[in-house]
Amino acid sequence: MDEPLDDAHRVPDEVSEATVAALGALSKALETTERARGHLYGLHQLTGTADFELGDAVKLLREAGHEAQARLVEREVLGRNVIPGHWTFQIVEAYNETYYRPFVAIERDIVAQLADGRDHLHEARLKQRRRTEGHPNHTL
Repeated sequence: MDEPLDDAHRVPDEVSEATVAALGALSKALETTERARGHLYGLHQLTGTADFELGDAVKLLREAGHEAQARLVEREVLGRNVIPGHWTFQIVEAYNETYYRPFVAIERDIVAQLADGRDHLHEARLKQRRRTEGHPNHTL
């Protein structure tokens, strides 16, 4: 089980186990942020789709002779800001600029400073420890 990892995932000699654990926690936090960002893009896309579907509903209300109701939906909901002054694309842009990109840059800098830029050292250690030696699907 102590077969050496590939160079990209080998822990540099000067890096402690505590540092590997800390970098693993930092990586996990970034991965959670990636998931949150994906959900934000999901909100953006679903809200946009709903707005186009709402446009179809307005058209169908008009065709069915319900002009007042079509105008109400058109005036009050179609194209409406989802929060004051913002459509979802603006929320995505603000999240990316204010939170996501700075987090990614800081994580990259810390990995470069503490582990020679090597990613997933903690996970690579787990892989090494949890594999079945000699099994063809457990190779390093």
